Amino acid sequence: MLTGKQKRFLRAMGNEMVPILQVGKGGIVETVVTQADEAIEARELIKGRVLQNCLEEPKSVAAELAEQTGAELVQVIGRNFLLFRQSKNKPLIVLPS
Repeated sequence: MLTGKQKRFLRAMGNEMVPILQVGKGGIVETVVTQADEAIEARELIKGRVLQNCLEEPKSVAAELAEQTGAELVQVIGRNFLLFRQSKNKPLIVLPS
């Protein structure tokens, strides 16, 4: 579980990121979960976007994706969301305590 200070730190990092994951009209399918899992393991913090043609709400999509990948949902703004999970092999981001 992330503290408020840690979330603020991650939000600041994610502010300048470009979304690398897009959830479209198919919603959360196996390939999206796999792609998100691999991206989170490599980068630890990823930004995603829920496209206009997706029938589900961005908050529910982000929460479900976070649950399926074992990541922490940092933020949802509009149709964009941030997911964070510490890398098992080589951690890159050092969170403030």
